[in-house]
Amino acid sequence: MTQLRSDRPIPLEALLELYASIGWTAYTREPETLERSFTGATYVVGAWEADELVGVCRVLSDDASILYVQDILVDPDHQRRGIGRALLENVLDRYSHCRQKVLMTDDRPEQKAFYEALGFTRLDLREGPTLHAFVKLG
Repeated sequence: MTQLRSDRPIPLEALLELYASIGWTAYTREPETLERSFTGATYVVGAWEADELVGVCRVLSDDASILYVQDILVDPDHQRRGIGRALLENVLDRYSHCRQKVLMTDDRPEQKAFYEALGFTRLDLREGPTLHAFVKLG
């Protein structure tokens, strides 16, 4: 049975294994940076099965007006079981008072379907005033 926990730090080794399981090597190449990103996060919730980390969601927020979902990932052997949905719903419930809920993701149909099912809309498909997103990576 999967248990969501936000009340304890996640060991670096567990994070490295989880990120490696989905091939996010930009994170695993620099373990110290990954560790700092979790230490500096506003909120982290992990999905655990016994002592195994099978999913995680990490966010940044001012806890007033904006929530930025930085990472949400689930080990491939545990995907399609509702773990990702549970993680994101946990975060959205925790930050329901924030007006803006923002995330960036790659352009895969399964990603699009996942976020749309949880109420997110791509900026270019949103009704209302035109909004633009800008990013500077690297």
